[in-house]
Amino acid sequence: MSKNFWGFKGPWGMAGINFGMGRRGRFFESGEIRLALLSLLDEGPKNGYQLMKEMEERSGGMYRASAGSVYPTLQQLEDEGLIEPEMQSGKRLYHLTAAGRKELASDPEGVHRIWERAEQCEDWGQFMGPESMVVLPSVSALVKASLRAAGRGRIDRVRSILDRTRRELEDL
Repeated sequence: MSKNFWGFKGPWGMAGINFGMGRRGRFFESGEIRLALLSLLDEGPKNGYQLMKEMEERSGGMYRASAGSVYPTLQQLEDEGLIEPEMQSGKRLYHLTAAGRKELASDPEGVHRIWERAEQCEDWGQFMGPESMVVLPSVSALVKASLRAAGRGRIDRVRSILDRTRRELEDL
């Protein structure tokens, strides 16, 4: 198993915890960024920077879109006729076209899945500063030990210990 800066990287993502990421440990799965952009533009015209900031805000800072992922996707959506740019106050605002609305309506479950995942991340971002990363190896070890003990049939005891530990930490 490979190590990262904070400790071991397990099967559930960074230091053994998936923090609301998709199946492969990424925030957006294949094709989802375009769906996210279409859904944000369905709420009203936005420029690329606004789209990137909104994705970051909706994920509580857990996902930070890069210009290298957003702008090529916007260009592709424009080429496909799903969005249309308009210059306004020196900024390029993107509008959803009728074809874009149709494309968006074709996968309502996908849109729901994306923003539900973002909502799960919303409150995590505030706790993910460099100072808190130091405890991730310990958290990972705690999760592993908890799952191991639960697998041996000690579910009630494990739950009791974890609940007590959580309360003590919340009191700090």
